[in-house]
Amino acid sequence: MAGSRRVPEGPTPDPAVQRLRIRYAKRGRMRFTSTRDFQRALERAVRRAGLPVAYSAGFHPHPKISYANAAPTGAASEAEYVEVSLTTVVDPAQAGPRLDASLPDGLDVLEVADAADLPGALADHLQGSVWALRFRGGPAGADELGGMASAVTSLLASEELLVSRLMKNGPRELDVRAAILRLTIADGEVPRVPADEGDLVLVAELRHTTPTVRPEEVWTALRQVSGLDLPRPVSTRLRQGPVVGGTVALTLAGRTV
Repeated sequence: MAGSRRVPEGPTPDPAVQRLRIRYAKRGRMRFTSTRDFQRALERAVRRAGLPVAYSAGFHPHPKISYANAAPTGAASEAEYVEVSLTTVVDPAQAGPRLDASLPDGLDVLEVADAADLPGALADHLQGSVWALRFRGGPAGADELGGMASAVTSLLASEELLVSRLMKNGPRELDVRAAILRLTIADGEVPRVPADEGDLVLVAELRHTTPTVRPEEVWTALRQVSGLDLPRPVSTRLRQGPVVGGTVALTLAGRTV
């Protein structure tokens, strides 16, 4: 019949009655996992764990899973967040171990909470990140790392420092300096960031701008202001959360402590 609309066959999907907010880590080789690769791994893990995930309606139903501000490919992280909608209420304390056991090694569930018990939307909490940039030392990088303190001072003294990023619509300039809340050389060991003798770890607190400034752009900015051939760092996100008093507060599944 002319004008008739196709209607998906089968029953209407069960409604979502709960959202689990999950904090997870990307460690080791899993830091090279792309966002899409992680999405596929999580969807498989949810099924293996037997979690009653909710699905969208329509001709191509997909699990109702929301991803927030994923770390760039190649970066490790201790503070990635995702929300999973369920059709049956599940105890978060039981869901966490089940989901963790179903994910590959290096994708580790750290905490699970019922989103209904947490204030506000997840995206509203993720206003900034703390990154550790590990620069490898040794003969190839010793001289350059020796000038890091001066490079940090020069970058912080800049009113504006533009770095170009290639976007889908072409190059775009980002003001790295505007995103920096704090930038310091670590004094001692940084948890979850392995470092060899001669390495240097830089800790950068960055406000989430649009688009978000990445650790690689901080590295590029340091090279620009110093003229040094600084080695490419290995980056680890230590935490992300709201910006409180000019610093990034620690957020645990949406709770700020």
